[in-house]
Amino acid sequence: MIVRLNGKIGAVATDHVVVMVGGIGFHVAVPTCVLEQIDGIGQPVELLTHLHVRENDMALYGFLTQEELDLFELLLGVSGVGPKVALSTLSTVSPDALRQAVSREEPGILARVPGIGPKTARAMVFYLRDKMALISRDAAALITDQDAQVIDALTALGFSIVEAQSALQHLPKEEELPLEERVRQALVYLAPA
Repeated sequence: MIVRLNGKIGAVATDHVVVMVGGIGFHVAVPTCVLEQIDGIGQPVELLTHLHVRENDMALYGFLTQEELDLFELLLGVSGVGPKVALSTLSTVSPDALRQAVSREEPGILARVPGIGPKTARAMVFYLRDKMALISRDAAALITDQDAQVIDALTALGFSIVEAQSALQHLPKEEELPLEERVRQALVYLAPA
């Protein structure tokens, strides 16, 4: 089984990269967060991988952290969730937001992911709620209620969850701002003049 690739980027597409290892190019499907951190063609990369084998197909899925890989493999355990939906989930929702949605039993956040309907989102929350504690995670703080409200406001305005989370990360941490001001600053970040 292929569990790690260490090589150079041979090609980058919208949903995968080609990792060159010893003259062999490996097609590796990756979430958006990995694509955003890739330095470009010819640059070194190390990916933790999951080899998914089906009757007539083998596919590699790659991640930069063990946490992302663990979440991907946990998602595969949910009935009705295959590797493409699991990858779409990690492309749309950050590990912290996924953990928060599961711990708060908010399937609506997961239902926003392309390919996931309300029934599958509920199944994901039910399946993952006891298993999420097993995954090690960095010391990043969980999303507060006010952060969740900012994300809800931004997604209601048409921004993706990933865009909303990115804007949230760029808000000042030291200040206690009212919700309206946090949303306004997030909008300034998302649509600079």
